[in-house]
Amino acid sequence: MPAVTADTLTLPRISAALSKRSRSVRSITTAPSGFEGEGFPVRRTFAGVSTADLDPFIMMDQMGEINYAPLEPRGTDWHPHRGFETVTYLMDGTFVHQDSHGGGGIIANGGTQWMTAGSGILHIETPPEDLVIRGGLFHGIQLWVNLPSRLKMISPAYQNLEGDQVVLLSSEDGGALVRLIAGDLGGHHGPGSTQTPIVVAHATLSAGAQMILPWDSSYNSLAYVLSGSGTVGDDAHQIKLGQLAVFVDGDSITLRASAHEALDVMLLGGQPIREPVAQHGPFVMNTRDELQQAVDDFQRGLFGNVPANGLRPFRR
Repeated sequence: MPAVTADTLTLPRISAALSKRSRSVRSITTAPSGFEGEGFPVRRTFAGVSTADLDPFIMMDQMGEINYAPLEPRGTDWHPHRGFETVTYLMDGTFVHQDSHGGGGIIANGGTQWMTAGSGILHIETPPEDLVIRGGLFHGIQLWVNLPSRLKMISPAYQNLEGDQVVLLSSEDGGALVRLIAGDLGGHHGPGSTQTPIVVAHATLSAGAQMILPWDSSYNSLAYVLSGSGTVGDDAHQIKLGQLAVFVDGDSITLRASAHEALDVMLLGGQPIREPVAQHGPFVMNTRDELQQAVDDFQRGLFGNVPANGLRPFRR
């Protein structure tokens, strides 16, 4: 880990020269551990953070990092969604994906699936048979991105972004590698097509390196530590594996890796939607009535059908 690497000295540089004010750090929280799907371990990265600070993001789980023994890998069986987008980014390991609207693909080696659930969809994400049999390293992120009310019932869609489609960038001094998955950052644009204005990136700072990134002042700003330790903000708040920093007020963010180890972080930002959020399990709407309608529509089979030859979790 990480799956996608490059020589930072040969990459385009991100400059924060025009930034006027570095963002301060509002909070640092520690993600509790839990289990998801068929029982794979996760860290609940947004636990304890206000919805206002997260908007337009709803949920993010760090899956692993774990070295599975043979027959241990797990995923999720067929299940529904409505009203938002799901993003799965895999640094290590493999998932196969299929949905009830014809989308699907293999997620591996720094690849990303970006699924717009919209009006309703069924899907499955599960490790392939060979990974289940042999076990191995698995590490990824699952992110839920809200949709505004006017887009909650759009047609479902699917994007399969291979690892080599990610835009690779360097910090100004070459000490950090930034993998831009979606959105605009320092004049560069990621490959992911989003329904709301957001930024999703994965950055690795070498030991002792500092990175200053320009940040849209209308966006919120979050940094989650996947591995390593360091500091965030000009006032150098300590941060480590499993912790989330919320930045506020300004047009740049500052991160530093500790002197003895690299700092690996997911960076998220977006323009807040500022609408009521009503959530029940896999459905995210604006009102309780809309949630009930989602449940009713799912039970009536309006989200599509599991294909007759559809994927199934491999079990032995």
